Amino acid sequence: MITGYWLVVNRRPMNKKTGKKPSESAVETRYLLMPHQANQQGTAFGGIIVAWIDMVAAMTAQRHCGKEVVTAGIDSLNFKEPIRIGDHVILKASINYVSRSSMEIGVQVTREDPYTHDKTVATTAHLTFVALDENKKPTPAPPILPQTAQEKKRYKNAQLRVKARKEMLKRTN
Repeated sequence: MITGYWLVVNRRPMNKKTGKKPSESAVETRYLLMPHQANQQGTAFGGIIVAWIDMVAAMTAQRHCGKEVVTAGIDSLNFKEPIRIGDHVILKASINYVSRSSMEIGVQVTREDPYTHDKTVATTAHLTFVALDENKKPTPAPPILPQTAQEKKRYKNAQLRVKARKEMLKRTN
């Protein structure tokens, strides 16, 4: 049940050996861009889009692990096309990769013309979330079981991004 910005998750036990399909935790939602969410050019404030991305990604991570999650990082964020007042905004989030307690979530933001139904990918993002136990400490998340060719491709690409992030952290520390 969604109440405001809080999501209550069914905390059913997960068989760690079997994992979960990405489609089981995917989230899709829609918004209508309103004037108070836009700048003087009539396009969406970036911060509004980022907040929506973080929210839909958190819901996906929660649905996957059945636990509380925290945003550990926004690993990539690409604004490709503007979203204008009156556009429908479609956010699709899917889990791409799980390590021990962290999960990479991919989000695609599409703008849709409400009259012609023309769609354009406006923004893409990759975020990392960490599953938390009842003491707010990192806890294992169930593995994912990519099924489709697209899910397997996202999984492999996420593995490369995770490796690159870890190497970059080593160089900066």
